[in-house]
Amino acid sequence: MENPNRIPELFGSLVFNDRVMQAKLPKDVYKSLKKTIEEDAPLEIDVANVVANAMKEWALENGATHYTHWFQPMTGITAEKHDSFIEPVGDSVVMELSGKSLVKGETDASSFPSGGLRATFEARGYTAWDPTSYAFIKDKTLCIPTVFCSFGGQVLDKKAPLLRSMEAVSAQAMRVLRLFGHTNVAGVRTTVGAEQEYFLVDKEMFDAREDLRLCGRTLFGAKPPRGQSLDVHYFGTIKPRVKAFMEELNDELWKLGITSKTEHNEAAPAQHELAPIFSTTNIANDHNQLIMELMKKVARKHGLVCLLNEKPFAGVNGSGKHNNFSISTKKGKNLLSPGDSPADNAQFLIFLSAVIKAVDEYSDLLRISVASAGNDHRLGAAEAPPAIVSIFLGSELTEILDCIEADKPYEGKEAQVMKIGASVLPDFPMDNTDRNRTSPFAFTGNKFEFRMLGSSLNISEPNVVLNTAVAESLKQIADILETADDFDTEVHNIVKRVYSTHKKVIFNGDGYSEEWHKEAERRGLPNYRTVPDAIPHLKDEKNIKLFTDHKIYTEEEVISRTEITLDSYCKTVKSEAHVMSDMVKRQILPAVQGYMSELSNNALSKKSLGINVMAYETETLKELSEYTDKLYKATVELDSLTENIPAESREKAACHFRDKVLTKMAEVREYADALEVITADEYWPFPTYKDLLYGVN
Repeated sequence: MENPNRIPELFGSLVFNDRVMQAKLPKDVYKSLKKTIEEDAPLEIDVANVVANAMKEWALENGATHYTHWFQPMTGITAEKHDSFIEPVGDSVVMELSGKSLVKGETDASSFPSGGLRATFEARGYTAWDPTSYAFIKDKTLCIPTVFCSFGGQVLDKKAPLLRSMEAVSAQAMRVLRLFGHTNVAGVRTTVGAEQEYFLVDKEMFDAREDLRLCGRTLFGAKPPRGQSLDVHYFGTIKPRVKAFMEELNDELWKLGITSKTEHNEAAPAQHELAPIFSTTNIANDHNQLIMELMKKVARKHGLVCLLNEKPFAGVNGSGKHNNFSISTKKGKNLLSPGDSPADNAQFLIFLSAVIKAVDEYSDLLRISVASAGNDHRLGAAEAPPAIVSIFLGSELTEILDCIEADKPYEGKEAQVMKIGASVLPDFPMDNTDRNRTSPFAFTGNKFEFRMLGSSLNISEPNVVLNTAVAESLKQIADILETADDFDTEVHNIVKRVYSTHKKVIFNGDGYSEEWHKEAERRGLPNYRTVPDAIPHLKDEKNIKLFTDHKIYTEEEVISRTEITLDSYCKTVKSEAHVMSDMVKRQILPAVQGYMSELSNNALSKKSLGINVMAYETETLKELSEYTDKLYKATVELDSLTENIPAESREKAACHFRDKVLTKMAEVREYADALEVITADEYWPFPTYKDLLYGVN
């Protein structure tokens, strides 16, 4: 952007936001729509007609010719079907958008994942407007955020469960707040700030690699001469080409009202990060989907490709998405922020206890919510938290809870008896401890940072789990407090009891260490390292009960999501195995054979002239021949394993891909990478890690 002073004018210019609604809608219609948005009141059709017409007129003013119901099916990305505004009138046309078309749409749902909820030939699906998320213009199309369901009403998307979970946590949090005397609170919402990590590589090099084009990650690649070890990229000066990409990306995001705030180089070469300011969870989810889409679109305009796979390069950091989660009233009071008074701190400790209890009791669900084939390669590596879910609270907050549990004075500032609400509590500094980057779920002063999410993940699923699990904890707490004879004493007892029961999930040390893995096992914390380990537990009785009790999913919908995730895992690994085999047979083996021919011909020519053949030539030929033979045999075995899949269930198929196919893929890669190191650059058939990681200036 040439003139930074235009940013306030640019921000939200392509969003049908509150400012636009106030300007475009009659006062009574605006008031009715706001009531629908804020209080879940029904939207009357006459109001919908006025809103639709105003939305259409605004879209036309901004160059839009079509509209679409923008939704988030179980593919993990967004979907849209475009309809023009034109309606025929005699020999001419008019531009129209009816209230009915705004509120409800119909689309072909036959090819979207349903996990067995419906037969493929049952094609009808419906989209319904989500008025809590503003409409926006993208590519000359008015995008109307919607939920997506089948003809029979089964949920087929990621937005509807998220909205339900937000309602669930709001309802239970309101019960607790009323008990603390807050009778005028209009509602509670969860908020999220989703930091997004990504890689940028040169488009010409990307196009030259079949694995990147078809799988989003490299299946081959020897370590470059210089990797990540010097950490010179981290927070370093941003290269001009990347800076130009970031500038245009910011412009596009700001037009859509997305508060892109922070940008920097991440730890690995060619890796970067973008962080928006937090917003309501539903909005944050929509914005993150747009961020990922626009990253890819803008990158290509700059001759780059944005990689969102969790582990596009072996041996360097993968990419995650840090989900900064908090709970606040609709007026913005953060319920996970320590207060200045005993009552505020008692309330804070109750909500903190609810989160601790939720994470411990549903740590399996949190792990499940971030499970994917890509994330399996990242979790537990040097840059990502382990697959064991634990909470980091920091030393001071942990000491305070220890004192509450022991009913003894806290000596950190002043000796005080920790009877919550009955005596003065110590202040809680906002930053009373260092951050723990190895923790999957770290308290950072007024929010929790859930760090296990993979970079390509739709953030709705982990937030559905967080919202629902916290709602269940708050429900149980409210049930007790509503019948308490002595409120202050019962608050103290709840915090004490929750901490005593669930402190096994709290760990403030190094999550990468082998000692922690052993300690976590002694504590009984689950360690689901892979998708096949984790996903079947989605169907555990306690998990189904959680979702059905809070009306997030039906039991049938829980089971369907199990099947969808396992099926996606199997298809992902199978596709990668096919691509690997193809690259070996059509690229690597012919290339190495060409290099061997050159070495052999040179050796024969020397020998015929009576010149000594160098040890380098003979030893290299021997190594090339040995590794080529091993590579070919391993690839043939990989082909067989990829085709002979257990048919009994998706769970067994997933285990087969994990135990057999991925293991054989690792062997194939080992031989191919060994060949790369000893093959001349001009013969190697595609760009190397050195080219990809250091190829953008």
